[in-house]
Amino acid sequence: MSVLFFTFILLNQGAMKRVLLLLSALFFFLIACSVSQDKKSFDNKPKLESDTIRISNEEIEYEVLIIDIGFQSWFNSYAKPRNYYSQSYLESRNRIWVLEWNRRAMLPLQYNPNLYEMTINYDSTTNYGYEVNYMIYNYLVYFQLTNNQKLGGFTPRI
Repeated sequence: MSVLFFTFILLNQGAMKRVLLLLSALFFFLIACSVSQDKKSFDNKPKLESDTIRISNEEIEYEVLIIDIGFQSWFNSYAKPRNYYSQSYLESRNRIWVLEWNRRAMLPLQYNPNLYEMTINYDSTTNYGYEVNYMIYNYLVYFQLTNNQKLGGFTPRI
């Protein structure tokens, strides 16, 4: 501390202001880095055991079947854990991506009918619950990334 004080005395007034400004900036930077942030707690990500995935919501009698050979491996490796995204986030992505999926499924001469074999019956006014939206979202991200497709609106990311 005495060496630092001695150094300040030797500096002229303009240099001392710059040193004080630099030290105060360093101080605030260190404080900002040390402040603990609230960590979002996530439920464990479910591990898929089969290439055929069944998602259902018993309350509204809704069921989703995903039969895709690569999805299980991709999901277990890359999907974010449950509660990483909010349900409203998942619904907003699903709404846009499903609309584009269905549009492409109805235009088999313009889009590959092997990719878009059937439409997805997704009603944006229905509350399917978190699990259904979570799995549909992850499948649509997987589909876009592995088939180099963009369903519009939002770029899929992992």
